[in-house]
Amino acid sequence: MSFLTLEPIRLLLYLVGVCAFVGANAAYLVLAERKGAGRIQRRPGPNEAGYAGLLQPVADGIKLLAKQIMVPPGTDALLFRAAPLMVMAPSLMCLAVIPFGANLVARDLNIGLLLVFSFGSINVMALMLGGWASRNKFAIISSARVVSQNVAYEIPMLLVVITMLMVTGTMNLNEIIHQQAGWFWNWNVFKVWVNPLMPVTFVIFFICMLAETNRAPFDMAEAESELVAGAFTEYGGMGFGVFFMAEYANIVVGCCLATILFLGGWQSPFGALSGVLGPLWFLLKMYALIFTVIWIRWTFPRTQFYSLLNLSWKILIPLSLFTLVLTGVMIKII
Repeated sequence: MSFLTLEPIRLLLYLVGVCAFVGANAAYLVLAERKGAGRIQRRPGPNEAGYAGLLQPVADGIKLLAKQIMVPPGTDALLFRAAPLMVMAPSLMCLAVIPFGANLVARDLNIGLLLVFSFGSINVMALMLGGWASRNKFAIISSARVVSQNVAYEIPMLLVVITMLMVTGTMNLNEIIHQQAGWFWNWNVFKVWVNPLMPVTFVIFFICMLAETNRAPFDMAEAESELVAGAFTEYGGMGFGVFFMAEYANIVVGCCLATILFLGGWQSPFGALSGVLGPLWFLLKMYALIFTVIWIRWTFPRTQFYSLLNLSWKILIPLSLFTLVLTGVMIKII
């Protein structure tokens, strides 16, 4: 038996790989966002640290590591320290079941989709506890907004996921990808014969993903012009840095899930080349979605809080319910 095929060693290697993947994405997606913001707003981005600013994430990381983590007086010290860990751990757990290739997954679970949403809900609790434990009025207001926003947008997102379960009949993420094999019109987003509104369903999922990850124009939990830094106001050093790492890790998880459910995962759009090049196809689709997330942030202004809630309760929830019922009717007819 090969040493690398031993289960403990395999899981340890996947753990190290997932942590390295999250760390590299958190570092360089921040750089990509700052570069993208500079391009979109016609100004220079970071360009001093290293060639074209490539060492800027390293400089930022060293700066954050050098800062002392202060616990303000009057706070709940245990929850204050635990919140950054609680917000980071779920993303790592979710990535453990994400299949980046046909055989490139830490744990190929039959209920992988359920696991992602189960651990994903902990993120809201961590932000709420971090804001509440800070004993800061801006952080507490932010915590209330986080709960309201995530309750509102989890409903249409879960309705979309139930719709996809009706289409695929499985919670196994690899099996969902296998069902989309072949040319790109076999991807779920193009299966209009199952649901004529399937592209709309994808858009609903993407909008809800933006809201769930607190990204602009839905970043009401961290509205700098109103709440300083939202739930992170009292955090400094790597406590502050872990919150931002978790934000980008959640974006990666959300875009991975959108890639799997709608865009064929590691399947090639040309009906071939999915084997060895499967991970490359997956990353291309995932980073295309991440680029769209960055593009939206620096293009659309932040919405008003009540407009944000009305979008979900008055538009997205009824529309996602309609697509759910329509899918059920189409499957019954077919």
